[in-house]
Amino acid sequence: MTIELYYWTTPNGHKITIFLEEAELPYEIKPVNIAKGEQFDPEFLKISPNNKIPAIIDRDPPDGGEPISVFESGAILQYLAEKTGKFLPDNLRDRYETMQWLFWQMGGLGPMLGQNHHFVTYAPEKIPYAIARYVKETERLYGVLDERLTNLPFITGSYSIADMAAYPWIVPYETQQQNLDDFPNLKRWFESIKARPAVQRAYARADEISSATPTVTEESRAILFGQGRRRSS
Repeated sequence: MTIELYYWTTPNGHKITIFLEEAELPYEIKPVNIAKGEQFDPEFLKISPNNKIPAIIDRDPPDGGEPISVFESGAILQYLAEKTGKFLPDNLRDRYETMQWLFWQMGGLGPMLGQNHHFVTYAPEKIPYAIARYVKETERLYGVLDERLTNLPFITGSYSIADMAAYPWIVPYETQQQNLDDFPNLKRWFESIKARPAVQRAYARADEISSATPTVTEESRAILFGQGRRRSS
């Protein structure tokens, strides 16, 4: 039985294809083109009420019950790790070492680098303060990760969901105005993950879905960045 993955080619989407490829779990991608507003489809909102990708439906959950849906990339990674028994340690201390770095990515690395992307690339006007604020915060977070990796091959020693969560956000480092040569431990880690066959397969799947360079039009800008509260009819 396959995992249904509701996906688009973003860092948060890549996290899940990396896990699925690493764990060799069968899955079917259900593309959700966020630039066209497909994330607001009522059927998608039933499984992802925050109208964000990724989300999954597992029709063969570990408890043997009805299909289960999960949204939020961190929760999906934890769910899949627990389902498969892979990439999340069983023992208490190592497990929470991994979970705290997963939450570090979810609460810091992803949101701050996302703001970097927005103000550097997508904002209709260049705001120097905002650009400087988020580029420097990106540098700080890269530094935290670089220090963490001083004597470790991966974020918590063994390759885990913490690495899968962080790696896709580092991929666009040039857009984020960072130089990996300034972060030698992070660079070593980055190159080792980039070379993994499963990671290469995950990014190849992304190219199958959308190989074009994203173009933000006024219409897509309004869809992606101009949404207030959406009321049900």
